[in-house]
Amino acid sequence: MEWRPSGWGQRVTRSPNWRLRLDGEHVELLIEGRQYRQHVDGDQRVRVLPGLFWARVALQSEDGKTLSVDGLPNGQASRLAAAVQQVLFARTTRGRKALFADMLEQIQSWLAVADALTDRGSAGRHWITHEQQQTLLAERPTLPLSPAELERLFLDEDLHDDLHSHSHRAALDALHDWQLDWPAVWADANSTMATRELVLAKDFLDRVESKPLTEEQARAVICFDNCVQVVASAGSGKTSTMVAKAAYAIDRGFVEPERIVMLAFNKDAARELEERAQRSFDRLGMGDTVVEARTFHALGLAIIGKATGRKPDIPEWAIDATLGFNKLAELVDDLKDRSIHFRTQWDMFRLVFGRDLPPFGAEMMADGYDRDGTPYIRTLQGERVKSLEECVIADWLFYNGVAYDYERRYEFDTATDTHRQYRPDFYYPDAALYHEHFALDANGQPPKHFANYAEGMQWKRQQHVARGTSLVETTSFGLRSGHALEHLAEKLGDADVELDPNPDRELPSEGAKPMPDADLIGLMRTFIAHAKSNCLTLDDLAARLQQMPEDQFKERHRRFLEIAAPVFQAWDEALAYERGIDFEDMLNMAAGILEQGHYESPYDLVMADEFQDASRARARLCRALVSQPGRHLFAVGDDWQSINRFAGADVSVMTGFREWMGHAQVLKLEQTFRCPQELCDISSRFISRNPAQIAKTVRSATPAMGPVLQAFQMTRREEVQDGVRQYLAKLHQRLLSGAVPQGRDGLVRVFVLGRYRADRNAVPADWKTLFGSTMEVEFLTAHRSKGREADYVILPAMVNRGFPSLRADDPVLSLAMPDGDTYPLSEERRLFYVALTRARRSVAMFTLQGKHSPFLDELVEGGVVEVTGISGAAINEERCPVCKVGVFVERNGPHGAFRSCSSYPLCHNKPKGPRGASLHGPRSPR
Repeated sequence: MEWRPSGWGQRVTRSPNWRLRLDGEHVELLIEGRQYRQHVDGDQRVRVLPGLFWARVALQSEDGKTLSVDGLPNGQASRLAAAVQQVLFARTTRGRKALFADMLEQIQSWLAVADALTDRGSAGRHWITHEQQQTLLAERPTLPLSPAELERLFLDEDLHDDLHSHSHRAALDALHDWQLDWPAVWADANSTMATRELVLAKDFLDRVESKPLTEEQARAVICFDNCVQVVASAGSGKTSTMVAKAAYAIDRGFVEPERIVMLAFNKDAARELEERAQRSFDRLGMGDTVVEARTFHALGLAIIGKATGRKPDIPEWAIDATLGFNKLAELVDDLKDRSIHFRTQWDMFRLVFGRDLPPFGAEMMADGYDRDGTPYIRTLQGERVKSLEECVIADWLFYNGVAYDYERRYEFDTATDTHRQYRPDFYYPDAALYHEHFALDANGQPPKHFANYAEGMQWKRQQHVARGTSLVETTSFGLRSGHALEHLAEKLGDADVELDPNPDRELPSEGAKPMPDADLIGLMRTFIAHAKSNCLTLDDLAARLQQMPEDQFKERHRRFLEIAAPVFQAWDEALAYERGIDFEDMLNMAAGILEQGHYESPYDLVMADEFQDASRARARLCRALVSQPGRHLFAVGDDWQSINRFAGADVSVMTGFREWMGHAQVLKLEQTFRCPQELCDISSRFISRNPAQIAKTVRSATPAMGPVLQAFQMTRREEVQDGVRQYLAKLHQRLLSGAVPQGRDGLVRVFVLGRYRADRNAVPADWKTLFGSTMEVEFLTAHRSKGREADYVILPAMVNRGFPSLRADDPVLSLAMPDGDTYPLSEERRLFYVALTRARRSVAMFTLQGKHSPFLDELVEGGVVEVTGISGAAINEERCPVCKVGVFVERNGPHGAFRSCSSYPLCHNKPKGPRGASLHGPRSPR
């Protein structure tokens, strides 16, 4: 128990800030951070002196000194005085006997309720819910004695006539039970009940689906806590579990059918849930039972309509991804037409800031490599510069119409026995100005692995001082924070060089290709969806920008937000013009109505499918639907398959489920009915490289039929279709010969899964004529394949900068999303996992010589697959150590045969010395 002054009491009485606490027979007084502790052994030790509104508290120390504090409201003062008297009373034997009786009565009364709850759960086959536990724990009386003092009271021989009497043994048993870890007791009770229920409900659990439920599925069905998350594996039967859960809830009388809703992400998924549930009810003789399956879209609209009397309108372009993209493109074009400033900044971002910078001091992803192995980045103007930071500066200069020379010879001869001829980073002929860009952090320090960097900087500065040439300096930190370009613009202006930002300036054909308009529009649409889902205003986004670490490319984020703000506003204005709202607005509006009590959720059991693809707005709506007492949320998903970030999905909703919902039982479905064990192991190790993913141990009883993973290399992209044809022909022959069994309906199903729609070209046009008697071949993008399965999966484009896509995880999205999923290419890694786990039998990957996907390389390095020719012949090639992607190939030139990197002209590396030797060129961390 604790007492402290009220705010007004402290002000009026001018009392210091204090806090008083009774600890057994001691009083503790904390005044302005200083603590006093005194044994309460007489009524003069603590005196409570009431005033007109506030009481004064006086504490007498052993040496007779009195500490006095003021400002305690009189009502609280009365309770303090009573508590002190109770302590004093307890000091007497009579008082201690009364105290014992009071303590025992409070303990036994609470234990009776706790035991009744436990017994009801056991006898009634009910789960003891978190809500019931918390309610009971909140009602648990707060005793004035510590556990040690309580035990002394119960074992005091001077107080009790016979410690071994039946009645006192019962009191000691009550004390023992009182001191138990009751959440652990209830957890054990729930576990025992669930194990017994597996037996008692076995007939139901075996018949509810076409096949008996596994123990994992059955336990998920039986677990009826208020909030349950089921982390499923690919092909583990999560839909069966959801349907069985609904049927079990109805059969046991826990929930009426009309009080259950199954939520899906689209109409097709909702229809499938409804049909599966109906087949289950028919199987159980519950044919008249109907459970509602709805989309989040339909439910949100219904809630708003019933609460307000008017359903809002959501334009089709705010729902459909393609229409939304087209609408946003139209809005951007309109903004460009109406504002030269917007158009300039939009194209500035595309041309200059389209790529993010690597962390300070880290290795960059080069565009190519010079003859000496030095990595380079190509600028808009076509130069090869040594770092991405220099590329940003060069492209900024080009966009602003500033004439410059890159690494032009210094106008004075500087070559000595210790230094080469000096070549400053940039020279501006119209200003007679040199420019050095130094790799320095906020503290003026270079990366640790940069040897003698400070000496080199000093030497360059000395050259300009000694020879009277003008030098402007910028740093890595300055470029990332935005100060460097401001400083450069100022220095150029001082030299009468005016900036002329021109979005219509013609791009040289040999220059780098800027970020396409379509990519920036797509990124903008994803950004808006996440910002709205998280209820972030433009002011909120600006505040998040200010909080970003300074070592990130903050200037890029700032410039993105500068163009995102008017686009965001134009999007909302377009909605307002049509008197509509978008999907994220609708979800948040519906959730707000429930949270504010303007509408009561009509559901006691809310079941959400594919929860790994939930946005935070969807998760908020789910939470609001079950916020009232006695409600239950059952969310099923697989965070390893969260691949819809572009549509607003936020994997942290799944990985941080307990934090998001406040409490949850987290169960796992780790037995799959799809992939062979070897493919489960390979795919699980691959996805688990990202430590943010929830750990699972996937098990399978599906037998392997030949190699589960193969990789075939073709020389050119044009050969891939023929390679796929040859693969299908071999499979066709094996099916005809009976070497491999037929599929479930007589035909095996083959998926050709592309990262992009253009990968459809890998499907032979004549497959049906050639192989249609044994198989069905279907092309899907990897995204579209989720939820589907086939006997065989073909991945036709496992090539560098193809799969994985390097544009999928743009860092600017961090402004609109919570922190968490920062693992490199995490979304692409999950997408590749989805592609692998569509296969019931085997996955065949096709790649190109010298263009292997880094994901394929990772599998090869892990020893789980070997790249061969389509015939199965081994491939013996030497990987280029410079670009690390190409391989050395034989070529003929004017001077005869030679070997060089297959990535030429992007990589000019040639092996020096005998075959097998390699050259590692230096890499710039800038």
